[in-house]
Formats: sequence, C-alpha cells, structure tokens
Amino acid sequence: MKKLYVIRHAKSSWADISLSDFERPLKKRGKKDAPLIGKILNEEEEKPDLILSSSANRAISTAKKIAKELKIDKEKIVKMNKLYAADLDDIIDILSELSNEINVVYIFGHNPELFYLVLFLCDRVIEKLPTCAVAAINLQIEDWGKIRKNCGKLERFLTPKMLK
Repeated sequence: MKKLYVIRHAKSSWADISLSDFERPLKKRGKKDAPLIGKILNEEEEKPDLILSSSANRAISTAKKIAKELKIDKEKIVKMNKLYAADLDDIIDILSELSNEINVVYIFGHNPELFYLVLFLCDRVIEKLPTCAVAAINLQIEDWGKIRKNCGKLERFLTPKMLK
C-alpha cells in the first residue's frame, strides 16, 4: 500500500501588498504552526520517501519547516511550479507518474485543490482543509498509476488548532 500526506501550506501574510500571491511569506502564526505539525509528524507518523511542494513561497517555507522537524535535508524537497496553479487532474497526474519504489509521499500545496484531492481519494469526508492541516491517507493501491476515486482511507486528520 501507498501512503499520502496532504499538507496545506501554513498561514500566510497579506501584509505586503507589493508581493504577488506566489511570493507571499508565512505569517507569524504560520511560522509557529509548521514546526508544531512537523514535531507531531516526526513523533507519530511515517517519514516520507519523497516530499513534493508547490514552489510558491508559503508552501515551500512550510515544507522546509516540517522537513527540519523530520530531520530531512530541505534540499530533498522537490519544488514543482505545476503544483502552484494545479487543478485536481494535474495533481492526480503528478502522483500517478511516481515511481513505485516510493511508498510514502508528503505533498504541500494550496486550497481548494488539496481539499478536492482529499475528497476525491477518501471514503470519509472532511469539511475543510485549514492552513497547515494534514490529511494522512492510506491508499489501497500498490501502483501509483492506479490512483483513482475513493482508493484511500483517511487515517488521520490533524490541524494546528487540535494541538493547542
């Protein structure tokens, strides 16, 4: 079986209106939430074989902060421009092309696409995917190319608010 951790970027800042959406940094809360989530993932969950992240500043910053808590070199994060403006089909295509030697994937990105991904893959519905939330999904597949609707079971849903 394959396992996918769907992680929305941490809370971002809109303070500097001169920045594009792509360049927006993490807000103070986001800078605290990402390591908090990373610590829980390090203690209680499986380490990733692969980390994929949108190349947008807020997503890659979240991925780096969580990778640090997992004791994974930030250079191992695969930045993907395609994940920044991805739709559900784009994300499914990315996942379906992964090597089957990879069993555990962490994917960092944006709403609403990641929310739609969780709804597409899972048998259990979540109401929303807040910032820095993690949906841990056990996929009932041995081959990433066989990813399909309802092939996963939501094993764990975690948000920073649950930890405070």
